[in-house]
Amino acid sequence: MSQRSVNPRPVSRPRLYEQLVQRLCEYIGDAGLGPGDRLPPERELATALGVSRATLSQALVAMEVHGVIEVRHGDGAIIRRTVVEEQVLAMLRDRGNRHEEVIEARQALEVKLAELAARRREPADLAEIDDALTQMREEIHTGRRGVGGDERFHAAIATAARSRLLSRMMTEIAPLIAETRLGSLSQPGRPDASLAGHEHVAAAIRAGDPDAAATAMRDHLRLVSIIDSEE
Repeated sequence: MSQRSVNPRPVSRPRLYEQLVQRLCEYIGDAGLGPGDRLPPERELATALGVSRATLSQALVAMEVHGVIEVRHGDGAIIRRTVVEEQVLAMLRDRGNRHEEVIEARQALEVKLAELAARRREPADLAEIDDALTQMREEIHTGRRGVGGDERFHAAIATAARSRLLSRMMTEIAPLIAETRLGSLSQPGRPDASLAGHEHVAAAIRAGDPDAAATAMRDHLRLVSIIDSEE
């Protein structure tokens, strides 16, 4: 019997930010830090670790997504829980593997929700969508990522669509969407670009144009699917 020629897959090299996450977890343990303690300022940490602030920021976002730290505007990174570095790296790789699937699910659900919202929206829905946009603008203006306004905007569209089943499906994947949202809005320049995408979706819904709303949402989700990773 002849054997098939199968080449072994190359071993993937950990990305720089993944290595940095491991070093940060080691630092937390070595320094005896625990929940409620604050990490040193980003500039100080980046210098001590010999990396750029952009790479450090990516590592901190990864840790924030998994609830290890909480980055508070004007207050730095606060430790929420301690985990061994192997756990964090496993969570990072799992997140990377399912990112594409989450985006696919969002495209299937939210494009249709935007289309339905353009058909079924009522004055109260438009007011909530506008309030969500205002919240996101204010968050970005004050140096934050706009996460709260972003989440509120998409929830308002789901409400305006008046589809209980689609809304229930969105609720089921909400924790996974929260991960992709934070990762996307942490990219340089992304909050402003995301806000512009929201405004296009909102304009189409306000105009009662289902096709334009679906197209605008599809374009917006294509943007948020891009997560840059520094090697």
